[in-house]
Amino acid sequence: MRVPERARLGKMAASALRRGLLSTVSKYNKKHTHRILSVADTSSGFEAFRPRLQCRACGLPGGVQQRRFMSSRPEGKILETVGVFEAVKQHGKYETGQLFLHSVFGYRGIVLFPWHARLYDRDITPPMSDSKPEPPGAHGSKEVKGKTHTYYQVLIDTRDCPHISQRSQTEAVTFLANHDDSRALYAIPGLDYVSHEDILPYNSTEQVPIQHELFERFLMYNPAKSPPFTARDTLKAWQEKNHPWLELSDVHRETTENIRVTVIPFYMGMREAQNSHVYWWRYCIRLENMGNEVVQLRERHWRIFSLSGTLETVRGRGVVGREPVLSKEQPAFQYSSHVSLQAPSGHMWGTFRIERTDGSHFDVRIPPFSLESNKDDKAPPAGYTF
Repeated sequence: MRVPERARLGKMAASALRRGLLSTVSKYNKKHTHRILSVADTSSGFEAFRPRLQCRACGLPGGVQQRRFMSSRPEGKILETVGVFEAVKQHGKYETGQLFLHSVFGYRGIVLFPWHARLYDRDITPPMSDSKPEPPGAHGSKEVKGKTHTYYQVLIDTRDCPHISQRSQTEAVTFLANHDDSRALYAIPGLDYVSHEDILPYNSTEQVPIQHELFERFLMYNPAKSPPFTARDTLKAWQEKNHPWLELSDVHRETTENIRVTVIPFYMGMREAQNSHVYWWRYCIRLENMGNEVVQLRERHWRIFSLSGTLETVRGRGVVGREPVLSKEQPAFQYSSHVSLQAPSGHMWGTFRIERTDGSHFDVRIPPFSLESNKDDKAPPAGYTF
């Protein structure tokens, strides 16, 4: 059994946008709201005005306009128009081709297609029916009811990747390689999974508003549509071909002392090694500081139960080589890692040791989650070949 905490780690630009000034001007009349979104590079700092939309990164109510200052790189540009904010969808889903800003990590992106996941939120006390039982030996005893929640497969603008690399992973989607090395992994840069509430939608008049090597292979400009980008046949074929290895089905969430942990497991496939079957999963974890106190992640403690009957304990400093600080200005950290079992299913759960500024510690629970395999999908993934 292997648990390499080695992904290229979580990244973020707080709720700031990449390298400059995000400025939003809101003008209201009786019938509509017009929001102008633009960025500028300045040497004096980063000044952000959000639209009158609630941003989960700061928790401000919808009627409050926020201003934030952060350091930025000195560059010569004064003002660069990006687009116009649209109303956040409280109901329904965003369509393929929807442009957005990530409300937590601040990057520009575009929606490829939706996933309908089951969200198991342990902060909500459920009725006993339609609940998910605890794995053997997991902390706590309550069952958790799952509810349907929309996530999206998205492309990240490559111009923004360097500026979020310390807080949110831009190479989170990994695959098992097709060749003989059973442990070899490869990633598709700039591919991400985004929750519905993470999206701040906007529109743009540019025909290529997002820079990514797959943008024009997956999407085409169609001004008659809204949004004006539609899926090419290559995107539909890629989605169908790689569905088992991309599929997002379960999301697990739990909050301890204002630190919320969200876990999303993904089955990656099975490989044969030394006359035995080895099953691989990746898991994406986001930590969010929902309070005002500055804290730092110091240790991880995992418990991994395999269907074969083994229970393994894994301890270590930090995660993926980092000990991130979670503050009100930079409240979130996201990373991915991998686990392999010599059994087709299992469970994982554990804790993160968190340190306060006064040196005291507390443990934050990692919600239990299942590791399930797709037994009919034993062929290696195709990656993004066409």
